[in-house]
Amino acid sequence: QVYLVESGGGLVQAGGSLRLSCAASGSIFSVNGMAWYRQAPGKQRELVAGIASGGTTNYADSVNGRFTISRDNAKNTVYLSMNSLKPEDTAVYYCNAEIRRTLYSGTMIYWGKGTLVTVSS
Repeated sequence: QVYLVESGGGLVQAGGSLRLSCAASGSIFSVNGMAWYRQAPGKQRELVAGIASGGTTNYADSVNGRFTISRDNAKNTVYLSMNSLKPEDTAVYYCNAEIRRTLYSGTMIYWGKGTLVTVSS
């Protein structure tokens, strides 16, 4: 089994900062891309940022320059540093990862259960 567990969400005032973490654990041979998504009430889930195993990153236009995604491959952990937070950043934030469980298996996408970020005005 594979588990992705997010942490670091909470309530913050506009202009503030938060750092989310997501650790993958369980039966893991290797982790490819990792990413953060978010879903605001009444809206579809959207990609926030992604990072490849080699470190290449991509960001949604709405967070570019404010959020930074990073990863620690030794810990199978991905981070999202969020600065200059806005009320419109309020959402449940989910991480996902493309994981290979054994040397001979294909990869699968796994999701965490999410962590709530609330930005007050």
